[in-house]
Amino acid sequence: MSQIERGWRRIVVKVGTSTLTAGSGRLNPPRMVDLVRQIAMLRDKGADVVLVSSGAQQAGRERLGFPKELKSIPFKQMLAAVGQSRLMHLWEQYFELYGIIVAQVLMTREDIEDRHRYLNLRDTFESLLQRSIVPIVNENDAVATDEIKVGENDTLSAMVCNLIEADLLILLTDTDGLYTADPSKDPDARLIERVDKIDDSVYKLAQGTSSELGTGGMYTKILAADMAVHSGTSVVIANGGRENVLAKIWEGTAPATWFPARITPTEGRKRWLLAQSVTAGSVFVDEGAARAIVHAGKSLLPVGIVRVEGEFERGAVISVRTLEGQEIARGLGNYSSRDLKRIIGQRSHEIAEILGYDYGPAFIHRDKMVLL
Repeated sequence: MSQIERGWRRIVVKVGTSTLTAGSGRLNPPRMVDLVRQIAMLRDKGADVVLVSSGAQQAGRERLGFPKELKSIPFKQMLAAVGQSRLMHLWEQYFELYGIIVAQVLMTREDIEDRHRYLNLRDTFESLLQRSIVPIVNENDAVATDEIKVGENDTLSAMVCNLIEADLLILLTDTDGLYTADPSKDPDARLIERVDKIDDSVYKLAQGTSSELGTGGMYTKILAADMAVHSGTSVVIANGGRENVLAKIWEGTAPATWFPARITPTEGRKRWLLAQSVTAGSVFVDEGAARAIVHAGKSLLPVGIVRVEGEFERGAVISVRTLEGQEIARGLGNYSSRDLKRIIGQRSHEIAEILGYDYGPAFIHRDKMVLL
């Protein structure tokens, strides 16, 4: 990747079980501490970092003395319930060495698919990152079933990228990336350094690869990369066991496979907003607010709204219009129509006093708005 292609503001780092255990059956403290050191380095360079961590079930196996393996869902949920607290305790200790506060975020597919849960998750991540807290994410295996499991932490990491509008997803595994053949079987296998288009041929290369300890293989990583690049996130698959791998990824010198995004996360969201033929409602703004939006690129605050039209929930696509009815912008509303009608014309600092809570000072943030 060139210097121009970088400039990553938000990075999601997904660490697989094989990386955390250094290929053994136990969590490897030196490996985990070194990953924390490298994440601290990324933060020092100005990036927000979210860690998606596998390893809960393996931590549970270790804590219970490696009980006889059962394939049942309840057994795996039991392992995750025991291991998740241990895994989080270790991460918290290791990040504390660098003065970094962490937060645990457990998710299932239902949290992504349900609109209200999605918005709440997004707000949680935003609040954590604004306070320089590192969210540590895992699938909530202790309660997840086949119907609600995200399916693999690779897929989960791509969903997190969409939630926080990440610029880069780093998938750390036990290999340098995608090869032209299985390197353990074919001595002529060659590392593919860049994949500009993920098609059937790429998926075929990934089939049949797996990790002895993890639940996913290269196929799930390609699937995650496919999801991420379509939402504006570049992806890199690299070997988590290589020395200073995150620093070398930042510099563009690590042996790895890159999947560059064609658009930015912001462009992806704005294209989606423009594609919406039907809006859930409209807000009519005064002349000052219209001028601030169109000419100064400002967010839309409740104080500039004069009238609300339609019934809608938080997170709906809303049309922004002048008092004459001309549509000047479109964006994602931060408040429902019920709440908005109570706070229109009010100063942002008065929102919490009026509603008893707030979701931020803006009705539509400029980052979630497209001018027409």
